[in-house]
Amino acid sequence: MLAGDLPKKPVKTYTIGQFMKTVRFGGADLSPDEKTVLYSSNQDGIFNLYEVPFAGGTPKQLTHSKTESLYVLGYLPDGRILYSADQGGNELTHIYLREKDGAVTDLTPGPNAKYQYAGLSHDRKSFYYQSNARNKAAFDVFEMDLATMKPRMIYENGGGFFPGDVSPDRRYIALGKTVTTTNSDAYLFNTQTKEVKNLTPHTGEVANSPQEFSPDGAKLLIRTDAGGEFAYVQAYDLKSGKTETLDKASWDIAADYYSYKGRYRVVSVNNDARTELRLIDTRSGQTVAMQGLPAGDVTGVNIGDSEGRMLFFVNSSNAPATLFSYDFAAKKATPLVRGLNPEIDPADLVTGEVIRYKSFDGMEIPALLYKPKDASATNKRPAILSIHGGPGGQTRLNYSPLVQYLVNAGYVVLAVNNRGSSGYGKTFYAADDRKHGDADLRDCVESKKFLAQTGYVVPDKIGIMGGSYGGYMTLAGLTFTPDEFAVGVDIFGVANWLRTLNSMPAWWGPQRDAMFKEIGHPQTDSVALYNKSPLFHTQRIKKPLLVIQGANDPRVLKIESDEIVANVTKNGVPVEYVTFPDEGHGFAKKENEIVAYEAVRKFLDKYLLGTETAQR
Repeated sequence: MLAGDLPKKPVKTYTIGQFMKTVRFGGADLSPDEKTVLYSSNQDGIFNLYEVPFAGGTPKQLTHSKTESLYVLGYLPDGRILYSADQGGNELTHIYLREKDGAVTDLTPGPNAKYQYAGLSHDRKSFYYQSNARNKAAFDVFEMDLATMKPRMIYENGGGFFPGDVSPDRRYIALGKTVTTTNSDAYLFNTQTKEVKNLTPHTGEVANSPQEFSPDGAKLLIRTDAGGEFAYVQAYDLKSGKTETLDKASWDIAADYYSYKGRYRVVSVNNDARTELRLIDTRSGQTVAMQGLPAGDVTGVNIGDSEGRMLFFVNSSNAPATLFSYDFAAKKATPLVRGLNPEIDPADLVTGEVIRYKSFDGMEIPALLYKPKDASATNKRPAILSIHGGPGGQTRLNYSPLVQYLVNAGYVVLAVNNRGSSGYGKTFYAADDRKHGDADLRDCVESKKFLAQTGYVVPDKIGIMGGSYGGYMTLAGLTFTPDEFAVGVDIFGVANWLRTLNSMPAWWGPQRDAMFKEIGHPQTDSVALYNKSPLFHTQRIKKPLLVIQGANDPRVLKIESDEIVANVTKNGVPVEYVTFPDEGHGFAKKENEIVAYEAVRKFLDKYLLGTETAQR
């Protein structure tokens, strides 16, 4: 037998519990002396704070929350720690101070308000935060003095603006103003004169958003798609009022920011569902080459104040994030905390592949394909479409325990970036406006042709699954194209647009108005919204449905799912309903995710594969 004819190594199957032993991270920061790394992860089941030596070593757990997820904000200059948490998934985050002895103080104790951390001041004597305590629909900006821990308001938001960065000299505050999801402006607030100035006046649909001030305070970086399909970054000179293009690519510039003293600039490009990093040395203009890194996306880059040390994460479609430290002088990258459960053989995981297919009107639709290793023309497999949230989200080539679990169980997974997804140009992004549950759903229906043509998918065993807006697409698929999909899995999905749009949090402010313009206004477009809401047409649903819902969800209220389940049950259609009393819009607790994903696998095995789950 020739070497090329050797039989392939059998793929080991794993439980969802094993896949969920993967560590997820929630941010990282360097200590003031840059010898220690602070990070948050859910390795014990819920996000808590940990420290690990910069050079590597055993992590030390700092907090032991069992109820709320705690997310790292960063170290203060004296080594104390700031972190954020909400209450049961209600998204009303507060900012907490953890003393060196472990004592904790809520620095923002106001009830029924959201507090958002906005970074340390450039002189490191204070930090900024935003709050909607005064006006639920607008965020004011406060400065918290580190010596006294007493806040003072530095910008009172009259409404319509989203505050951003504060200049190093505290003279200016960057503001964003949203008109529609594809039309916005960058403003500048002068804290001395109280003047608000539009920096990006324009006509037509142009998306402009302020990024950050340069470390010398001379310029403000502005992300814009003026004159093209993709977003690039301009530098606005505060003295002259002139702008120049700083960074541009053939895809969207997703992020662009300086290190503390300005020696480096971090540029992230959204390159076809992957993050392409450019770390630029501003003295030479050259890209810094980092050796010895595994293949994957470099994200979450955090450069220390000395500009000699750095943190980042590396992840890919078949490898969860690993936290790295990097020493510029030694040119050495050190893995600190690995995300993958050591019980899982990386060779058993599947790499996502970017594919494209033509939709009903000829528009090219990108998608990410995950194929079981044993799928073939003689071993055809069932498939599940995975639809992202948003509606303007994007499924990227990042690691998903659920996707790998389903592929490991023998399901082909196709993650569709239907029209309306971000990352593919502003024309594609706007192509689903006022056509939700119609044109974007037809993109999903058309994907079945691509799957059938692969030769390894059973054409009549293709289901649809999604969370949030993807959950809506699942319900819309079973309702408005009742013969197309064999099953549906709805996770926190919208069922009634009239109720959902009316109940959106006040703190969304202008974003809520933009959503009204994109999807429809519950007062003036009630008929259209009624027609595209699955709840009012459930008599058409005839395929098995699984619904997963968090009881504290502030975006998609639990009553949405309650009513869907009740109505579909009346049809005599198999419906399964899994609820979590301690979750909001998405999962914060690993044990709940395990229960939910076990339910997904069991449901698909029963109604799509036609067998009972043998192993979970």
